Amino acid sequence: MDLVAVVTGAARGIGREVVLRLGDEGYRVVAADVSPDVKELGAAGRVVPVVADVTDEGAPAAVVGRAVEEFGRLDLLVNNAGRFLRRPILETGDDDFDRLFGINVRSAFRFTRAALPHLIDGRGCIVNTASISGLVGVSNQSVYAMTKGAIVQLTRQLAIECAPLGVRVNAVAPGAVDTGFMDEARAADPDPAASLAVTLSNHPIGRMSTPAEVARAIVFLAAPESAGITGTILSVDGGYVAR
Repeated sequence: MDLVAVVTGAARGIGREVVLRLGDEGYRVVAADVSPDVKELGAAGRVVPVVADVTDEGAPAAVVGRAVEEFGRLDLLVNNAGRFLRRPILETGDDDFDRLFGINVRSAFRFTRAALPHLIDGRGCIVNTASISGLVGVSNQSVYAMTKGAIVQLTRQLAIECAPLGVRVNAVAPGAVDTGFMDEARAADPDPAASLAVTLSNHPIGRMSTPAEVARAIVFLAAPESAGITGTILSVDGGYVAR
């Protein structure tokens, strides 16, 4: 029987790689993103792209409902939608705080709540995208780090709460990943080359991870063969938190 997944933040970067890898593994996937670029994933086969803003009130019910209507079940939710912000706290406004928590945390909470009744029936799992910024202190990431710390703790709490329901909950915590988000953040730095050098020096492997490497970790945590793993925060960070 085909397994069915919902992936948010699916148009590019980690989310896109997760969708493609899940398709290779035989999943049918509803791929959601605010960007119309998500429609390109429809050409991959086994993927239903949905243009949706995860912060909209009706988005969780609509996206999860689409998966159940199309495929009759749901086995996996990947809460990947998120935004990055690197800014000193004295330059960070309330609107920055509200926007990041809405995208990074509230959407994960609401999608989880919408998906859980269907995951219980299928004895499925949830994988969240956290960050090393939710595990250790990083300069100029106060609000972003708070959102990812919330995802880390949400993962642990839900792993306990949902275990009796037969639902596993895990997260990946990437370090720097070679995506458009990092490029956009670095472009705003006074010296992008120096910023890149600092980033690489903080990762013992001497490079950023690739979206495909993070996606493989997500698919590993989601796999039925990983049935003994829940409540785990799996760092994919080139050794960052081992320093």
